Amino acid sequence: MRDPFHNPFPESDTARHSIWEMLVTRDIDAFLAADWSMVADDFVEESFIGIDGRRETNPDKWRLTFPSLAVYRDEWLRQARDFAGQSFAEDPREAIFTTTTLEDIEVDGELALARKKFDGGLKKADGTFDVMKWQTVYYCRLHRGRWKICGFTGYLPNPMGSN
Repeated sequence: MRDPFHNPFPESDTARHSIWEMLVTRDIDAFLAADWSMVADDFVEESFIGIDGRRETNPDKWRLTFPSLAVYRDEWLRQARDFAGQSFAEDPREAIFTTTTLEDIEVDGELALARKKFDGGLKKADGTFDVMKWQTVYYCRLHRGRWKICGFTGYLPNPMGSN
């Protein structure tokens, strides 16, 4: 059985291990704390781009929702603060880690493509279930000695072909 808190990439695989830590552990912990400063240095600000797939399989419906890191940061903080104001019937950190998989990271020199998937959700205190079923493809770059995010195409259906 998969341990959702365990980085599946050995420390000797520096690129994949670092990217997993950035996109899973640090991202989840920062989101739960609604603290952008925990992840601010994980991005290449210059020429950052974020595409919102809007959970659509048709790329014609995807949008350039995040043309800059500042726009993405503001939306990330809005979502994190909204999430922090909700009540859950289970530990949100455990549920999000359990829902998240990142097992496919392609590295070619100083560039990487990472596929992060969500498949599950969280039980809310009011008895409802917050479904988390989407995926994001991250574009990463070795930038000034560390792996960082230079863009993404996110909020895609998981699996693709399903809406």
